[in-house]
Amino acid sequence: MEIRRIARIALVAAGAAVLPFAAGRPQAAEPVNDYPTAVRADYVFACMQVNGQTRDALERCSCSIDVVASLLPYAKYEEAETIMRLRQVGGEKMAIFRGNPTLRGDVDDLRRAQVEGELRCF
Repeated sequence: MEIRRIARIALVAAGAAVLPFAAGRPQAAEPVNDYPTAVRADYVFACMQVNGQTRDALERCSCSIDVVASLLPYAKYEEAETIMRLRQVGGEKMAIFRGNPTLRGDVDDLRRAQVEGELRCF
């Protein structure tokens, strides 16, 4: 009885491994949703502050963060957001965040993703 159960489990596992390739090509992977809900909400709230507190603005701002999330992994988004916030802090010690070309590239990537979101959603 135990051998039959193990054999059945092995067959199911083998079938599951082959299933994505059954049509002759691999299935598309699910999109990665690695942005925390609170980050998405913060983005939408800030966007709505600029674009109005309307239902239309809510939908457009939600679309915009979805576009940004599809173009930029959350880790890069978080780095760029941190850099942008540190640039707003005054003082000599924060100058490294304003002049560093590598950090500038991270912020530019985020800004390009935001522009793409605006173009697609507004």
